[in-house]
Amino acid sequence: MEVFPLLLVLSVWWSRTWHSANADSIIHIGAIFDESAKKDDEVFRTAVGDLNQNEEILQTEKITFSVTFVDGNNPFQAVQEACELMNQGILALVSSIGCTSAGSLQSLADAMHIPHLFIQRSTAGTPRSGCGLTRSNRNDDYTLSVRPPVYLNDVILRVVTEYAWQKFIIFYDSEYDIRGIQEFLDKVSQQGMDVALQKVENNINKMITTLFDTMRIEELNRYRDTLRRAILVMNPATAKSFITEVVETNLVAFDCHWIIINEEINDLDVQELVRRSIGRLTIIRQTFPVPQNISQRCFRGNHRISSTLCDPKDPFAQNMEISNLYIYDTVLLLANAFHKKLEDRKWHSMASLSCIRKNSKPWQGGRSMLETIKKGGVSGLTGELEFGENGGNPNVHFEILGTNYGEELGRGVRKLGCWNPVTGLNGSLTDKKLENNMRGVVLRVVTVLEEPFVMVSENVLGKPKKYQGFSIDVLDALSNYLGFNYEIYVAPDHKYGSPQEDGTWNGLVGELVFKRADIGISALTITPDRENVVDFTTRYMDYSVGVLLRRAEKTVDMFACLAPFDLSLWACIAGTVLLVGLLVYLLNWLNPPRLQMGSMTSTTLYNSMWFVYGSFVQQGGEVPYTTLATRMMMGAWWLFALIVISSYTANLAAFLTITRIESSIQSLQDLSKQTDIPYGTVLDSAVYEHVRMKGMNPFERDSMYSQMWRMINRSNGSENNVLESQAGIQKVKYGNYAFVWDAAVLEYVAINDPDCSFYTVGNTVADRGYGIALQHGSPYRDVFSQRSSGPVFVNSAYVATLWTITTVYNENQLYSQSQTAATPLPLLLPYSLSSTKQREIL
Repeated sequence: MEVFPLLLVLSVWWSRTWHSANADSIIHIGAIFDESAKKDDEVFRTAVGDLNQNEEILQTEKITFSVTFVDGNNPFQAVQEACELMNQGILALVSSIGCTSAGSLQSLADAMHIPHLFIQRSTAGTPRSGCGLTRSNRNDDYTLSVRPPVYLNDVILRVVTEYAWQKFIIFYDSEYDIRGIQEFLDKVSQQGMDVALQKVENNINKMITTLFDTMRIEELNRYRDTLRRAILVMNPATAKSFITEVVETNLVAFDCHWIIINEEINDLDVQELVRRSIGRLTIIRQTFPVPQNISQRCFRGNHRISSTLCDPKDPFAQNMEISNLYIYDTVLLLANAFHKKLEDRKWHSMASLSCIRKNSKPWQGGRSMLETIKKGGVSGLTGELEFGENGGNPNVHFEILGTNYGEELGRGVRKLGCWNPVTGLNGSLTDKKLENNMRGVVLRVVTVLEEPFVMVSENVLGKPKKYQGFSIDVLDALSNYLGFNYEIYVAPDHKYGSPQEDGTWNGLVGELVFKRADIGISALTITPDRENVVDFTTRYMDYSVGVLLRRAEKTVDMFACLAPFDLSLWACIAGTVLLVGLLVYLLNWLNPPRLQMGSMTSTTLYNSMWFVYGSFVQQGGEVPYTTLATRMMMGAWWLFALIVISSYTANLAAFLTITRIESSIQSLQDLSKQTDIPYGTVLDSAVYEHVRMKGMNPFERDSMYSQMWRMINRSNGSENNVLESQAGIQKVKYGNYAFVWDAAVLEYVAINDPDCSFYTVGNTVADRGYGIALQHGSPYRDVFSQRSSGPVFVNSAYVATLWTITTVYNENQLYSQSQTAATPLPLLLPYSLSSTKQREIL
């Protein structure tokens, strides 16, 4: 009977010893994941399964695990679940949660001496912000940061510096903690960069609609200009929606350059972002080394990774998050650490721990296990996973991808460079301008008919109109050099454009403002008001204001022979004839002449008058005057008649040789000083606004514009102004009117008028110029400016002459007298004639 109790005690002791040995041989780890991180759990289980099948790392021992999910924003729940895992007896704690609960788990791990491998994750793939975990130099820090620190500040600063940006805007989504880039904002502020911040709400469509509803047109244009350079700090899904919305609403132009930075961007996201965007796109993301040998891609040393994780073509691998990769490598690291402990026979049994009791003791083997994990290192899906002295993983690499400017979808993405915290940037980044090659681009061109700039050369029924003119030649030259095609149409209201009461613009400028056209070209001058809403190239031709006047009509005058003398002089001559005739009669009456025998001539008053008149016109007379007094008087009269007739003959010859009548209006000053001829211009045109601004400026020294504005503004501008330039030209031709307009246009009209009824008065001062108008923020501005202003700088005064030469040449009727240009003609001819034709003309 005494033997049985002894055998019972021995059996119980052996049973406990056997269970203890089994417990020591089973590796148990705990895992805490965020509720939204279901894929973390799936990858974690896959990693444990792969390692349990690898007999080279773990031979007889197998990994067991316990997984629990928590609310990432509830630190109390995270600590509570961690305590439950410690009660079950775990050798290490793996957590994939946000920063809110990470600090609490760190404190618990330090207190219980449990190695804690922390993998930071962010909500919905939003870029990470630094957790700010407190670390000490003491040996009681049991938390290891598997994921490298957040280097977004350093990467963005280097990229922006390389691109030489001075003004840009940063968009961030509602889930991002903006304090994560505070260091970057401080540094760029110190460097004098202009940076704006804007939060992107979840309802992006409502956000964009609010912008259009609350902003005026000028504010919206300035906002568009700000969007030309932007940084997107948001998750890929939000970035796709945001880019799609701003492109469809024309908030961005083709010369925009956006930088998207996020570690969580895979290849599919890159392709989708590029497809939806316009302009230039730079993408910064974390990258991991991939073995060049495809057959070795799934092998890491002596471990084979599941093909669903290592094959880039596998759908599961394509949708993996970065935290998933680090979870797999963390399990691999722990397995190698456990193997080393078992191999060195330094295994410390793990008993259950209690976090509730005050006198609970930490795990005695925690420090040894932690050191083994820190000293170990593996090569996994994320490359080399190891820890530095501060308990963080220093191995991180960023790759910088980019596209060129272009409109076509599916643009190619190329690698621009890479960055790591040790060597910095490896590669050259330049913010390239729009390239000269525009092959395949079709531009929509809006114009206004204005001779000689834009004219309809052919309009066949059923076929598109064909246009010609100086501006069309400039456009064709640009098209041939850059390779683009264009579709041209006339502005619906046939106006150049002016601001309306509601702040919108009409005419050609309005077509560009509302994005219905890409460029606008005609006799369009560059003005400050227009530059506020559209972009202009540099001036390709000088501009001056001229005046169109009607020539005096030439009529046949029956009394033109009387023109050499004034009417008063003719009256005096007639009176002198009568007076001298009367004196001759009186002298002959007082002293009758001696008549010959048989003479029938009488000395009547009639005969005396006829005799005096006949001698005046050098015809003689029939009455003989023989007395001395009469002959003396007639001699004086003949001398007087000789002088008068000689003067008349000379004046008549000079009068008949005059072929040009000089006008009293020779300049704008002369026009402003007179009131006999009313004058005006096109209502609400650039000329109208120019005269109004000059005329109403109290600091304007020249009173010419004030006088002109008083005439032009009669009856609020309705009396002397016209709605179109053609109406002003017709008004000059058929009425008493002077038309103030573009000098080049008026010169062309005067030269090509079939009746030669016009002449022009020019202004020698060219204070403005013609330019090509483009949408605000257009990517074509710089390249158009380089090509349109390089070969040509022209004076508008002889554009009409040039086009007369070109037209006549094309008709094989070249008139050399038309070459009156002040600037050498070959500068202009390349737009209309070949070099061979130029030599023939010159």
